[in-house]
Amino acid sequence: MKVTFICSGNTCRSPMAKVLFRKLLQDRKIDAIEADSAGLACYAGEEASPHAVEVMRERGLDLRDHRSRPCSAYLLQEGVFVGMTEAHCRVLQPYLPPERLMLLGDGIPDPYGGSLEDYRDCAERIEQALPAVLRRVVSENTKIVPMTAEHIEAIAALEAECFSTPWSKQSLEEEMTNEAAHFLTAVFENRVVGYLGALEISGESDITNVAVLPAYRRLGLADKLLETAVNEAKARGDEWITLEVRESNKAAQALYQKHGFAPIGERKNFYTKPAENAVLMRKELKENQDETVSH
Repeated sequence: MKVTFICSGNTCRSPMAKVLFRKLLQDRKIDAIEADSAGLACYAGEEASPHAVEVMRERGLDLRDHRSRPCSAYLLQEGVFVGMTEAHCRVLQPYLPPERLMLLGDGIPDPYGGSLEDYRDCAERIEQALPAVLRRVVSENTKIVPMTAEHIEAIAALEAECFSTPWSKQSLEEEMTNEAAHFLTAVFENRVVGYLGALEISGESDITNVAVLPAYRRLGLADKLLETAVNEAKARGDEWITLEVRESNKAAQALYQKHGFAPIGERKNFYTKPAENAVLMRKELKENQDETVSH
């Protein structure tokens, strides 16, 4: 997956966005995304502006090798494009579907001709807006699909990385023949980045596991997995869906509450390594189904 940042001259804003995004990907250990930049009105081969080079140097990043390149029809054939301003996005709109075009933040003013402080302010604005770009790129391009045999090995490795008492590869393989099991896999750029397991018993779905690779957390993947699991449980006619979560895991509890799960009790010493109580949470589904039918 390639993300290309677009401005007019490709000598300050988009090159800074490119190297700052590369740093964000490096810090997160995400290697499935490539960052690049281009200009809508530039000559090929121009160097980055001196102030842009200096501001990136202050952040430990090197723009000295950057050379501008025009945005071409060939370049537009693949990837996601991020305009520095709404005007840049308008130029590209006739050539790109909405899912492949976005605005960086609320728009990044051009510091060209300004002071070094103007460039520093521009870089800070870019830096603050980039996490939202990463979240949208990953979330919108991640597919939630049923778990298949080809996913098992990667899911077993994910379990081992995320949990102190992980499910084994054999246990996951056994669920492939369990009619009550409904396991989902999150796939980004042909790699497993998350999964959710659910078991259906007498009209109740119980979520057994939700796991996302550390590099891809806080990017909306757990939300997508939960939304899909809830929708599938509704489609099966289940009355409710339940799960357990560690008592200390407030972030996960907040995520589940956002999706309509409410605490209904606790299970003493449910977890081991370390021992901890579990909060039992449940989301009612039947009422929502009735409301859907009435409409």
